[in-house]
Amino acid sequence: MINPNLLQLVVDASNDGIVIAEQEGSDNILIYANSAFERMTGYTCEEILYRDCRFLQNGQGDENARRQLREAIDNGRPARQIIRNFRKDGTAFWNELSIAPVFNEGDGRHYFIGIQKNVTEQVTARERIMQLEAELASARQEIVRLKTSPR
Repeated sequence: MINPNLLQLVVDASNDGIVIAEQEGSDNILIYANSAFERMTGYTCEEILYRDCRFLQNGQGDENARRQLREAIDNGRPARQIIRNFRKDGTAFWNELSIAPVFNEGDGRHYFIGIQKNVTEQVTARERIMQLEAELASARQEIVRLKTSPR
């Protein structure tokens, strides 16, 4: 059996945000967050505990990603989605959220562990590449037009 103090130290040493949520009807109430989650979001544990984690989406979540996460939660299965969240100061960041169910055999309660990785740089780079590819395609079309236009 692992020492609970060691387990706490390991979870808090993670670079990724780790939360535990207790399922209460359609809500997933946060009951734990590590220090990486605090650094990532700007919220302290005291500010987020006993709230549904949807508040991080600031009412602007991707409906498809939210639906897929909700289906996984409702069916007690793991899921992974990239979603946009908002820090306490209002700035947006992209979060690769992995959730997995944890079942408590004693009382049959459902918990979910959520691991959050800040992927803002990757999403921003991908968006920039797509923008540059569109500009390149447009420039190629213009070159073709100029070559084929009468002089």
